[in-house]
Amino acid sequence: MNKAKVFPIVQSLLAALLFGASAPLAKILLGQIDPIPLAAFLYLGSGTGLLIYQIVLNLISKDKKSEAPLSKKELPWLLGAITFGGVIAPIILMTSLKVTPASTAALLLNFEGVATTVIALFFFKESIGKRVWIAVICITIASIALSWDFSNQWGFSLGALGVVGACVCWGIDNNFTRNISAKNPYTIVILKGFGASLFSLLLTFLLKYHIPQLKVVLMAMILGCFSYGLSIVLFVFAMRNLGSARTSAFFGTAPFIGVILAFLFNHDIPNAMFYVALPVMILGTFFLLKEDHNHKHTHEHILHEHRHCHNDEHHNHIHLPGEVPESGYHSHAHEHEELKHEHPHAPDIHHRHTH
Repeated sequence: MNKAKVFPIVQSLLAALLFGASAPLAKILLGQIDPIPLAAFLYLGSGTGLLIYQIVLNLISKDKKSEAPLSKKELPWLLGAITFGGVIAPIILMTSLKVTPASTAALLLNFEGVATTVIALFFFKESIGKRVWIAVICITIASIALSWDFSNQWGFSLGALGVVGACVCWGIDNNFTRNISAKNPYTIVILKGFGASLFSLLLTFLLKYHIPQLKVVLMAMILGCFSYGLSIVLFVFAMRNLGSARTSAFFGTAPFIGVILAFLFNHDIPNAMFYVALPVMILGTFFLLKEDHNHKHTHEHILHEHRHCHNDEHHNHIHLPGEVPESGYHSHAHEHEELKHEHPHAPDIHHRHTH
């Protein structure tokens, strides 16, 4: 496995680690705060924390133009991501967590990768190989097993279906975000955090939900800063190089972290189906790690802007002396001529061709 692929995989796994902690820790906070205001403060913490980080970074960084800014034509994608991923999904999830064991909810969050993959395939024409499909099938089977309610009668539990519904919304969000992943991820997450929190806070006041003590609000914001803010930034970085389907599939390891924390903090006792679902999900993750994609392909002529350096054959354009910063990474509008070649690749921002 080459280094260019390893780094985004590590980014997606770190994103999974941070997000995996969100369900069991949010479950603890739900004893002191209602679902809608909790969703509001999670995203408020996400936007606030990254805004502070961005300000500090701009003050100390020499490479202030290493990331591309969002353009007006990309704002609809951002608005869609905020609506589905920042508003609808967390409210559904927080509501469902009230009636769903944290360990079950944590594993069910794997379905986000399935939803993202299916949407990426049918609506955005992203290429998906056999191993990715096997992983998707494994995760789907495990998610169905976890969603089934054996307590009173055959059927799906509403809480579990709510978690799956939240995952579908995040799947839409992930594919919308993929289309702007070449741009500054901090800007994307800051705008998403403040936009989502504003809507949820308005809903909180309209429905007259109780605002908890400052201590609880700060705990929710800190959780949101890391589990939603930093996690999403790492997710966007990984998506640049792996595409939305593969990044989300690696992100599917998040529930395993959540399950461990649920056992430790929430004292959840898993049912028999949990032990059936767990190895199936591990099998799906294994197939993702073994996935490889290599064929002769054509790069169409394109003019775009994103963070890049000149250490690959896709970026061999000329600069005047002194234009490139010392780090080698920079952002400006640049042109790609048509190119035909063959090498291992993922559906990153330069390999979104049809098959």
